[in-house]
Amino acid sequence: MKTVIVQHSDCYDHQTPAGHPEQVARLQAVMDGLAPLELEAVKAPLATDAQLLLAHTADYLKELVNSNPSEGYHQIDADTLMSPGTLQAARRSAGAGLLAVDLVLENKANSAFVATRPPGHHAEPDKAMGFCLFGNAALAARHALGEHGLNRVAIVDFDVHHGNGTQAILRSEPRTLVISSHQFPLWPGSGYPEDTGEFDNILNVPLLTMSGGVAMRDAYQRMIFPRLRHFRPQLIIVSAGFDAHQKDPIAQLEWYADDYSWIAREIIYIAQELCEGRVVSILEGGYNLEALSASVYAYVAEFVKA
Repeated sequence: MKTVIVQHSDCYDHQTPAGHPEQVARLQAVMDGLAPLELEAVKAPLATDAQLLLAHTADYLKELVNSNPSEGYHQIDADTLMSPGTLQAARRSAGAGLLAVDLVLENKANSAFVATRPPGHHAEPDKAMGFCLFGNAALAARHALGEHGLNRVAIVDFDVHHGNGTQAILRSEPRTLVISSHQFPLWPGSGYPEDTGEFDNILNVPLLTMSGGVAMRDAYQRMIFPRLRHFRPQLIIVSAGFDAHQKDPIAQLEWYADDYSWIAREIIYIAQELCEGRVVSILEGGYNLEALSASVYAYVAEFVKA
């Protein structure tokens, strides 16, 4: 199975103050982790306004353009800010997901890993939050539906935080299935099991603090993978956050690199069974640099071996 990396050097230009978890060094840690795999790297394009409007409002885009600083920082909320290079980096991150979908659906790659920042799964249609400006995974799904004519696209989000933005963007889109496993209770405080979307197209699977990889594997085998198989997606998009690792400073799910290998293998099996192995994975969280590097390697290496 051919796996490609989609990335761009502009994503290093999204600067954050010293001590901020979503730092430039995250991307270098990811690329260092992937280096032994010697994968082909493809440059991410800039997402256009028309493409961003697939998930976001025109007023929100205008607000971001007007807020992008020429120097220093613009604080959007307590966690999310913009530096002079942020808007360009965010457009690259969104564009990377779109290109990854194109490559996979046009049979130029079986799978793709989007190694960009800022992340995206907390960005809502009209709101930036949780380090995220644009809903990269949701945009990729909308692109697959609109530009490639797919009828069923699944998103699996294993970041330690609930993908509230992805859910908000796609909750009324019956051609998508949005699955999120996440530590609960934890910020942003959403992701209840009873929130199932307008068309029963949302599956939230809260995981208890300190529950570890055994509990995660059980939840995926009992609830997530059967639901994914029942939906029969034509493409699987993964919001790949690595902040559930036991070394991560932000949360407490106590996973290890082997848990990410396991998730990758299981997703690969399902994708080979249902959609010709077509998987696009998009980087979300992961804030301990050593754990991030090791976990990304463990996850992507399974696609290379498949």
